[in-house]
Amino acid sequence: MKYLLPTLTAFVASSLFSFAQESAPKSTPSQEFQKHQNIRYYDGKDADKVRHLLDVYEPKKVKDAPVVIYVHGGTWRSGNKDLYEPLGKLLAEQGIITVVINYRLTGGKEEVKHPDHITDVARAFAWVHKNIAKYGGDTKKLFVSGHSAGGHLVSLLATDETWLKAHSLTTSAIKGVISLSGVYQIVSLVPIFHPIFGKEENVCKAASPVNHVREGLPPFLIAYADADLPTLGTMAEQFAEKIREKKNKVELLKLEKRDHISIITKAATGITDPLTSAILKFIKKECQE
Repeated sequence: MKYLLPTLTAFVASSLFSFAQESAPKSTPSQEFQKHQNIRYYDGKDADKVRHLLDVYEPKKVKDAPVVIYVHGGTWRSGNKDLYEPLGKLLAEQGIITVVINYRLTGGKEEVKHPDHITDVARAFAWVHKNIAKYGGDTKKLFVSGHSAGGHLVSLLATDETWLKAHSLTTSAIKGVISLSGVYQIVSLVPIFHPIFGKEENVCKAASPVNHVREGLPPFLIAYADADLPTLGTMAEQFAEKIREKKNKVELLKLEKRDHISIITKAATGITDPLTSAILKFIKKECQE
């Protein structure tokens, strides 16, 4: 089976999220919030001035609130946290602290390849785990979410202990995973993966979340669109089935009349959207258990 991925550009994503923001309901928010912008989550000697930043959307007057760490998509090559302000605002208005991160991208001035992307996501998670209580967040209620390449990264973070172990954490620190139109298998024979993961089969297998499924994983909510990119729906179903076979909790959601882009842009338009509603229910349910 051939695995294809989207070629999303920052321009397209920006245009779509601008539309989502403009079309969002104008009703009064149920929760006021404050945005803390461009916080550095990594300050090592090789820190990037733009890619190692995150934004925190903090609902006011919350205590021990759930937290969603959101990782953008863009084929590991493009995307920016600033495009997802509508989503950050929407979740914050529901009393959920939302952290939207940047990470290093392939194709820039510096040579960035796997595992640089997942290394950054793990760094951001560790920063949140250490600091989010200052914003009213509960470290026992940390959820990770991502779309497309971001779905791959949060799924890999939650299945392969390697990345969080570097920060003296384990995948048990993740309360739940919300993966949207994610990529769960990296295939060494597919050229589109080569700039990001290389051609070595063992590297690609190790970068595939589906190959790390085991007992004891965090609960998953996996969503994909009925008109998603080729193979993404099949991958989602196979990944969910393997998670279930290993006796882990998983919910699989197929969104009707959606494609690879509208699945996320429509989610930012209001809490009555089927995906947004499912996400809120998932978070509430897991926080009660």
